[in-house]
Amino acid sequence: MPNLDLPIVIVDDAKFSSTVIAKTLTTSGYRDVRVVNDGQSAIQQLEKRKTSVLVADWLMPGMDGLELTRKVRQLDEQSNHFTYIILLTGKETPEALQEAFEKGVDDFIFKSDMSRQLLPRVYAADRMADHQNSLLIANKLLLENNRHLEQNNMLDPETGVGNQRMAHDSLTRQLKHTESRGGVTCYIRLEIQDWQLNRHHQNYILSQELSASITRRLRGLIRPLDVLCRIMDDTYVIVAQFNQLEHCKISVFRRILDGINHTSFRTSSGFHNVKCILSVCCIGDKGSLPTSDQVEQECIGQLGQARQSKSLSVFHWDGLKTEA
Repeated sequence: MPNLDLPIVIVDDAKFSSTVIAKTLTTSGYRDVRVVNDGQSAIQQLEKRKTSVLVADWLMPGMDGLELTRKVRQLDEQSNHFTYIILLTGKETPEALQEAFEKGVDDFIFKSDMSRQLLPRVYAADRMADHQNSLLIANKLLLENNRHLEQNNMLDPETGVGNQRMAHDSLTRQLKHTESRGGVTCYIRLEIQDWQLNRHHQNYILSQELSASITRRLRGLIRPLDVLCRIMDDTYVIVAQFNQLEHCKISVFRRILDGINHTSFRTSSGFHNVKCILSVCCIGDKGSLPTSDQVEQECIGQLGQARQSKSLSVFHWDGLKTEA
C-alpha cells in the first residue's frame, strides 16, 4: 500500500501542468503535496521541510531540472537525507536520459505519456525513498554508537570511517592478497589543501559538517569494496584492489579528484569549495613487493609532485620504481 502521507514537492513553471499533477496525486489520496513554480522556491521549500519525492520539469527558466538536482543533492549531503528526483521531460533520446542519470536524477516521466506514468513512478519512488532514508537513519545511529565505542580505535570518531590504524592494516592485507593471488593493490592518499587555515576561520561545528560531507561524497565516488579511511583532519586514504595494472588509469583516480574539487559542499553557513591533491601508488604482483610502510612513505613523497601540478601523481611500483 502506498504511504499517503508521503511528502511530495512538484516544481513546474507551467502552472497548468503543476496543477494537473497535484490534482492527480491528491485525488489518489496523497495528503502532503506542495507545488512551486521555480527551482529556487523548491530549494526554499526543502530547506523548511524535507521531502521524499521531488517531481520537477527538466526545462525551466532560471534553474532547470539538472541544476535543481545538483542543489538538492548538496542539500541532501548536508542533512543526511535522500530525495527521490523525477524529471518531467519531452526529451526521450538515450543520450539525454544518460546525461540526466549521470547528474543524479533517479527517474523520468515522459510528458507524452504523463497521465499513465505518473502514479506508478510515484509509487516506486515511495518505496525507494523510504528504504534509502531508513538506511541513512540506521547508519546515523550506528555512527553515533561507533563514536562512543570507537571499535578498538579502528574508526575515526568524527566521520565513522577507518582511521590510520585501519588504513595500515587494510593496506597490509591487500598487499598479502596481491602477493598470494595476484592483481594490483592501489593506495590512494588524498590531501585537502589549506584545511587548517579554513578550519581556523570556521567554528568547530561547521568543520564537522564539512568533514562529514566530504566523507559522504568520497563514499559515493569509490567502489563498494574499497576501504576509505580518514587518517588526519585533512587527509584521507583509499585502499583498493584491481585485477590488472592496466586498469589503474589516471582517469580512474581523476574522477575522485574532480568529484571533490569541482562541486561545492553545502553547510549551514552556505556553500564551501574544497581543493585537494591526490597521490597514488599502484603495486602489481611482478617483482619484489614493498612493505606497507614503504608504500605509505612513497605516497607521501609523491604528494610533493602533486602539489606542484595542483592535481594528482600516479606511481607504479614494479620493483624498479619507474614513474607511471
